[in-house]
Amino acid sequence: MSRRQIPADCLQPAPAEELAVRSADGTRLHVEVHGQPGAPTVLLAHGWTCTTHFWAPVIHRLADRYRVVVYDQRGHGRSEIPSSRARYSTRALAEDLAAVLTRVVPEGERAVLAGHSMGGMTIMAGAARPEVAGRTAAAVLISTGPSDLLAEVRIVPDAVRPPGLRRFLHRQVLRSRLPLGPVGPVSRAGLKYAIMGTDAPAERTEVAVRMAHACPTGVRANWARVLDRLDVRPGLARLAVPTAVVVGAEDRLTPPVHAHRMVAALTDPQGLLLLPGVGHMAPLERPAEVAAEIDRMATAHLPARRAEDSGTEDSGADESGAERPTVTADPERTAVA
Repeated sequence: MSRRQIPADCLQPAPAEELAVRSADGTRLHVEVHGQPGAPTVLLAHGWTCTTHFWAPVIHRLADRYRVVVYDQRGHGRSEIPSSRARYSTRALAEDLAAVLTRVVPEGERAVLAGHSMGGMTIMAGAARPEVAGRTAAAVLISTGPSDLLAEVRIVPDAVRPPGLRRFLHRQVLRSRLPLGPVGPVSRAGLKYAIMGTDAPAERTEVAVRMAHACPTGVRANWARVLDRLDVRPGLARLAVPTAVVVGAEDRLTPPVHAHRMVAALTDPQGLLLLPGVGHMAPLERPAEVAAEIDRMATAHLPARRAEDSGTEDSGADESGAERPTVTADPERTAVA
């Protein structure tokens, strides 16, 4: 796909600042700061096989009102690849988040955290750490789950029996060390089925497919081992800040059953947004709704900033001219397709 074929909002904007942050074990993390200096901070954590570029459509929709921080999870993008398999763990994810937050959010201030897939698991894993808890005003968990991921994955059809066989097949697919190779019709079709919804435009599917192909094979497999045995339910229970949950109705990797379980376990649930026709890559497939949900939480739980402070007026529309969806106080709601 040429640069001209990539949707305009999927082009990563130039950051205002780039940082190199060292985690507790010395792993170097690539961090970018976008948006308005001095504005309330929103931190976005991406998922397995993605990079900071995954958040581009959301950054475009938030950067006029917020200071938006993104970072590459260890092994991904421009962050350092861990030197051993032992450095892939939920503890490492939590330590990375703590290191980034400590660097970008001064003590006494707080940010809204939004995490997609493994990024949501990162927020849950780090919830009890004082560096995280003390700097978090609210959270948005997107297309994610706290445990039992292989039991709920829906890539292999339910018609395949028994359930133990489906679990085995899912494990083999997710843990595979086979290189994805160049993007082709077979890999494109397979990944679209696994990670995108039926409504996903071909151009956005292509962005997701190429991002997955670019992830180093060893990194992909080592993180898959962590996800295989994931259990961050204790962290979820200790996530004390107001928290919203977002999931695509057609998410095959972290189906809506996880979203319902998380809402039931949260200390301060702020609603579940179900996106019809959307798969696992909700921020890429429906960025307007995801950005609006992050904006809703930031507006409610971060200090207000007057529009004149940033020199922009919030018209209630994203750059495409579409109105942001109206948010209700219902504990569970469905976005209009």
